Amino acid sequence: LDPKQHEPAKILSKISREKGNGISLHKYEQSAAKSYGGKVLAQIWQKYEAALKEEGALDFDDLLLKTAYLLKNNASVREKYQNTWTYIHIDEYQDTNTVQYRIVSALATKHKNLCVVGDADQTIYTWRGADINNILTFEQDYPKTKVILLEQNYRSTQTILTAANDIIKKNTLRKEKVLFTKNEEGEKITLASVYDQNAEALYIADTAATLVARGVSPREIAVLYRVNFLSRTLEEAFLNADVPYQVLGVRFFERKEIKDIISYIRAAQNPASLSDVKRIINSPPRGIGKATLLKLFTGKEQDLPMPKRIQIEKFREILVNIREKAATLKPSELIKFVMKRSGIETTFKAENSEDSERLLNIQELVSLAIKYDTLPIPQGVEKMVEDAVLASDQDTLIKDENAVKLMTVHASKGLEFDNVFICGLEEGIFPSSSGRNTKTLVEFEEERRLFYVALTRARKKVFLTCASVRTIFGQRETQVPSEFISDINDSLLEQAAEGQQMSDRRIVYID
Repeated sequence: LDPKQHEPAKILSKISREKGNGISLHKYEQSAAKSYGGKVLAQIWQKYEAALKEEGALDFDDLLLKTAYLLKNNASVREKYQNTWTYIHIDEYQDTNTVQYRIVSALATKHKNLCVVGDADQTIYTWRGADINNILTFEQDYPKTKVILLEQNYRSTQTILTAANDIIKKNTLRKEKVLFTKNEEGEKITLASVYDQNAEALYIADTAATLVARGVSPREIAVLYRVNFLSRTLEEAFLNADVPYQVLGVRFFERKEIKDIISYIRAAQNPASLSDVKRIINSPPRGIGKATLLKLFTGKEQDLPMPKRIQIEKFREILVNIREKAATLKPSELIKFVMKRSGIETTFKAENSEDSERLLNIQELVSLAIKYDTLPIPQGVEKMVEDAVLASDQDTLIKDENAVKLMTVHASKGLEFDNVFICGLEEGIFPSSSGRNTKTLVEFEEERRLFYVALTRARKKVFLTCASVRTIFGQRETQVPSEFISDINDSLLEQAAEGQQMSDRRIVYID
């Protein structure tokens, strides 16, 4: 198998997920290794296990899986540790996976002195293997359980908690509880319904600037979004407003898929740019390794075997096609062509949810490129590439920790801020379309749990934003406000002032 055709990190992640579900290599071979992908995974898994055995090593998932097997199959070992740990305490129990559940069950089954702390309403990592049923069925597993509801909240205002209660009570896979606080009632939640994503970003950046001018520390402001591609317009707005900001994660123009698209265009315009060629010649994987690259870059291409020379020639044809199209297509259309001709779009569509988000990021680049479409065709592409490189350079300069934090809702778990903006509250974005089309109730309700987590990051004030029109993949699409907004009682909401919403254009929704 060519490791360039099968990305090691993705294969390892899949193996980790199977082990977390309590599946051994032998069991996987018997049940799942029937498809081509399954056979490839099993083949690599075999070699991976052999390498671990040769080194006398265990990976992290083995530490759990083999412990679970040992406790299940060896009575003397099980009894020894049951008597060693007669009292067991587990935090964040809602995030435990199948194999962790089995370990806990084996250890606690004798004395049943088990205390777990968790909140089913904050189960937002099922995609990593967390099983919400572990906490939902705890009382069935241990019939003498005493449940203590920790409903008093010491962080947020009552307004925020009441909104959070309104949101989460619609879920069915949960334990009933109602959050309250002895803190003040607090300000109403501000809802800004703006025209498009640019007005949204401008509203958030300007409102953040106003808060800072009033003495609020930038580090006490956070902007949360459901998917990473929403950060691009936000970064631009904060940069223009001269408000210090920090992206938790990777900034838009620093993301691999964005750099790859830009490098395809740069390499097409200048095939002598070795750094760009090196970056993209194997993205998506084409089986061109370091040895082949070395001969290519040192003028020894004739020494390569014919199959490798054919691969290189096909790559050059891609660059020629892109260069030809760059002379006739607008920037946004050129990026669409690069996505298809390079094979990036096909590769991302065939892969997992992480690659789906990478595809969304490239689609956001298409939307960004529209503003260059009005320039003369060669000049538009050149200006776009120049600005992308400049933005990437500027990214490295912004490292002020006393800055507004921009991050996904997942990344915000466990954090808290005085002021929180939650943006992109539209159907198909938050809740995401993938969440709505899912096959399981657990994953569908996870979208609502994510919004609940987002709301409860705020101590004092929450701002919600939604756009009437959003440019997605270069197309302006009419958006429908998220159902989460209508789930919040009107008495808790206030509309942002007209002047603050940065647009005199509106779309009226008629039932």
